[in-house]
Amino acid sequence: MSQAKIITGIDIGTDTCTTIIASLDTQLGKTRVLGVSAVASKGVKKSQIIDLEQVLGTITDSLDAAERMAGVEVKEAYVAISGSQINSLNSKGVVAVSSPDQEIYETDVERVIEAAKAVSLPSDREIIHIIPKYFTVDSQEGIKDPVGMTGVRLETEAHIITGLSTSLRNIEKCVLDLGIKINGFVFSGLASAEVVVSETEKELGVVCLNIGAGSTAICAYVDGALSYSGVLPIGARHITQDLALGCRVSLDSAEKIKLFLSSEIQTNSITPKAGESKSDFAKRRRQFDQLSLTELGILDTKDTISKKTAIEGIMIPRIKEIMLMAGEQLEKKQLLPLVPAGIVLTGGGANTIMMVEVAKHTLQLPARIGLPKQLQGLTNDIHQPSYATAVGLIEYGLKQTNLEEKPSFTFNSFFENKMVLKNLKNKILSFLKSILP
Repeated sequence: MSQAKIITGIDIGTDTCTTIIASLDTQLGKTRVLGVSAVASKGVKKSQIIDLEQVLGTITDSLDAAERMAGVEVKEAYVAISGSQINSLNSKGVVAVSSPDQEIYETDVERVIEAAKAVSLPSDREIIHIIPKYFTVDSQEGIKDPVGMTGVRLETEAHIITGLSTSLRNIEKCVLDLGIKINGFVFSGLASAEVVVSETEKELGVVCLNIGAGSTAICAYVDGALSYSGVLPIGARHITQDLALGCRVSLDSAEKIKLFLSSEIQTNSITPKAGESKSDFAKRRRQFDQLSLTELGILDTKDTISKKTAIEGIMIPRIKEIMLMAGEQLEKKQLLPLVPAGIVLTGGGANTIMMVEVAKHTLQLPARIGLPKQLQGLTNDIHQPSYATAVGLIEYGLKQTNLEEKPSFTFNSFFENKMVLKNLKNKILSFLKSILP
């Protein structure tokens, strides 16, 4: 009889707290989404907790809604983290191969990763992820998996992502207070990149920008390996704030305007009709340019605003600023020439009008919207950029489950058993030599 394992991902964003509950059939290897919920976040600013009680209530509401839909009780979860607390660095580790026959085993890989992990960090920071970029066996570089190879010296260069201990403990407290065990913290940029970026793009070199409400997470891949991670303290909510100031409306009204302008219907440009005079076309274009705020339910200001002014005069300059800041970070790490596959935009802010066009023009790279990979179940609900991080948490949980379920002989016992058999073989050969003439 097949057994199902429940995997839960919680993404506590600045604007929305998203929870996805999925089940993994451990025998068939199939994953199915059981429950999804997205509730408005409270107590979070720029992806950082500023009010524990409000965040606790937000997570409770999101979990309850997802549990009711799934019909299961969540006991453990993977939690996404982001914000300016995130830093990254690259580190090298070197060890000698321990086996007398110089074959590399899992234990050697574990030791070299531990060696790369031995970096000097401030007392208020801790490691969230350590991801090997590649391995070097003696003088052979660029090896993805050295297990089974023969060599004397094993090296690795690993990418390390760190976070502030205090921020992690605050999130941990909120989740543990609900009686839920944290399986692991996952950087939101890494989680989303795993489900919106293809392996081909990673090999070519690509940058994933997860544009949230309060921050933008960056993950840059070069030669198939994660080379840089970071977070910009700016996001889609800053576009909304600019609209609120420029149009003299409330933040809620500005958000309505932004979403309306970003809808597919509104992006269609107006073209002259057959036989239409220039004056008639100009008049129709002026009418098309006027956005009626009363039709959007906005009554706290003038009746209409100019779409062109809102988009070109207010929204595009802020979008350009986000792209310039991302470009500066990549330029500092000398990565811009190494990412010919371009920019993959995801997160809730990725659907903002002109986001792709401005990214292409500003960074002089290809750009596209990244949709999370489809899972069985409620695919229509979650096949959107805003769910990329939450879907990525499920994917991360699946990989961790597969690693945990590997047979134990692939680790220490494999090495030990092989050495025991080799010693026994040598003893038998020695005994036979001693009795044979």
